[in-house]
Amino acid sequence: MTEPKRPTLRDVAQAAGLSKAATSYALRGLRGSEKTVARVRAIADELGWSADPVARALAGGRTGNVAILGSLGDLWRQGLAMMLSQALHERGMFSAIIDVDTSPKRESEVLASLAAQRLDAAIVLPVDPSAEYWVEVPERIRLISIGDALTLRPDARCVLFDNEYGIGTALGHLAEAGHRLIGLLVPSLPSTPGRPAQLLVEKLGAEMGLSVAVESSRSSVAGASEAASALLTRSRRPTALLCLGDSLAFGAYSAAQSLGISIPGDVSILGFDDSELAPLVSPQLSTFGWDERAIVAAAIQGVADDDGPASTMFRPEFIVRGSTGTAPTP
Repeated sequence: MTEPKRPTLRDVAQAAGLSKAATSYALRGLRGSEKTVARVRAIADELGWSADPVARALAGGRTGNVAILGSLGDLWRQGLAMMLSQALHERGMFSAIIDVDTSPKRESEVLASLAAQRLDAAIVLPVDPSAEYWVEVPERIRLISIGDALTLRPDARCVLFDNEYGIGTALGHLAEAGHRLIGLLVPSLPSTPGRPAQLLVEKLGAEMGLSVAVESSRSSVAGASEAASALLTRSRRPTALLCLGDSLAFGAYSAAQSLGISIPGDVSILGFDDSELAPLVSPQLSTFGWDERAIVAAAIQGVADDDGPASTMFRPEFIVRGSTGTAPTP
């Protein structure tokens, strides 16, 4: 007996009444409305069609491979990376998650290695968004930056956070409670000063008459505990710590506990990304909530849609809990 003929992409296209190119995009979820994508996939299933990944890559010039890289010692970023990976999988794409550990050198090395691989895109939570090494990423690899724009790659798609609103709200909340000396924990190494969010804190703080003491930290809780200890043992101890990441805030909790400093009686602590653990620590962490599902959807659209917006901005929700209070009397 002869084996039945294996259905081809042309067969699916003819049944769907579309061109081969439009059918291929729909099957991969890269173009077309949700209704069209669902209809084409249903036709493919009915015909028993399945894609040959090698043939697909050779024919379309795309592999479906996407890299996700950032400083993943941070709990919120870990969760976001997993959500991005799952969303790519649901669109028929493949992902590799890479940690660059708050190090520009590591980020540069990883990007150099990606240049030799067959990637369609890289979704990045950049350590140093203004670094020159972003220029070296080949144009065939689409860049989608989450959090900060890549200064030297205007062609990169951007999913931006309204840090001016978030940081202005945070500093205003602390200033209203009487705080005048603010400690700032930033998720970077001393070799990467001047990140946009950090500059905003210093600029807006000066405008509000606040003094800001900055300490760089690795994204891990242990690294943040060490950095927070350095702030809390200064001769002029800050009465509040603004942590640009909840993992940093949890490190600040650890440092305060070790030093016998009460929260918020002696020091107020404010996070920035509403980790799942934020309402579980004691006192519950005041922080900012972001719409992670919408952020992920915008990033995936940047990977898949040639005609999508160049940038999308998200504004956080301020969540006041028990970790911030009135500044202690000097």
